[in-house]
Amino acid sequence: MRELSDIDVVGVVGAGTMGSGIAQVAATAGYEVVLRDVEEAYVESGVESVADSLDRLAAKGALDEAPGAVRDRIAGTTDLADLAGADVAVEAVVEDVDVKREVFADLDAVTDPDVVLATNTSTLSITTIANATDRASDVVGLHFMNPVPIMKGVEVVVGERTADAVVEFAHAFAEDLGKETWEADDKPGFVTNRILMPWVNEGIRAYDEGVAAKTDIDRGMKLGTNVPMGPLELADHIGLDVVLDASETLHDELGDRYKPAYLLKRKVEAGDLGKKSGRGFYEYD
Repeated sequence: MRELSDIDVVGVVGAGTMGSGIAQVAATAGYEVVLRDVEEAYVESGVESVADSLDRLAAKGALDEAPGAVRDRIAGTTDLADLAGADVAVEAVVEDVDVKREVFADLDAVTDPDVVLATNTSTLSITTIANATDRASDVVGLHFMNPVPIMKGVEVVVGERTADAVVEFAHAFAEDLGKETWEADDKPGFVTNRILMPWVNEGIRAYDEGVAAKTDIDRGMKLGTNVPMGPLELADHIGLDVVLDASETLHDELGDRYKPAYLLKRKVEAGDLGKKSGRGFYEYD
């Protein structure tokens, strides 16, 4: 396994919201980044998202160098073989265990055998993903929070065969990206989603059952518990489809206390996915 001091190039697989955010914080920390997705349009969209985010941070005085200098450290590609020179690889593709296992099998083949392979999964088994490789001891969970450039936390998730040195590396790498970490065992939902998904779904049920108006549910939770967002606001921010997928995964694993709210399913079926679609529980520009 490579030491943190040996890391120069970070490979990121998946140029969506999470992958582009991970690429951004890695480039901001001074690393060269190879950002890969399956279609050129996805890569271009991810790089454009990074550029927009960097410009906003610069306008607020929250960036230590010119946005262009950070952006130039990110190279986009559709060829996974371009990650052959990566010193650490982070996967951030769709939350589907079969897709992730295929990505990890490919990463195992193209990267050097001493490269740590990390998954950004928020609910799926690290152990199951790692078993698609011949180096399960080098596979670890690095669950970044959304939006990655803003949120300080990263959840380090330990698979059944993850080596202690790899766990230590994961903490150190995340901290080098300016994050703070906590550690979870490879149990469904880890710490964050195991606790968060029932909270969000109960907020949705309370609204659907007429306990209070949606604004009062969110306001009550913010003022009453000192959280920055109420459950309906947060669901819109995460993406209602993502909340539904996570809830269904946990429901399958842990039973009825994780059953998704009916209104959540109805919103997703209607295409109201939250901020990213312009409409969820609230409307957005």
